[in-house]
Amino acid sequence: MFRRGVALPWTMIVDGNAVRTREGDSIAAALLASGTQTTHRNAVSGAARGPWCMMGACFDCVAIVDGQRSVRTCMTPVRNGVRVDTQRD
Repeated sequence: MFRRGVALPWTMIVDGNAVRTREGDSIAAALLASGTQTTHRNAVSGAARGPWCMMGACFDCVAIVDGQRSVRTCMTPVRNGVRVDTQRD
C-alpha cells in the first residue's frame, strides 16, 4: 500500500531546470526530494511558502503547473515532462 515506485527516467521542469522524479510521487514530494522547498511567495509579505501538510488542507504548496495557477502540488501526481513554476501571488 505504501510502496514507492521504481525510479523511472522521468523529469519535470522546475523554474526552467530539469529535475528527476519517481513514479507515484506527488509533485510536492518530488520537489522536496530534489531540495526545492518554495512553491510560491506570499503576495503581501513575499514570504516563501511550500509543502506543509501534504494532504491538501493548507494550500501552502500551490504553484503554477503546466501554466495553471494555484495547483495544490501535494495532490497532483508527478508525470513526465510536467512544468512547475514558483507562483508569486
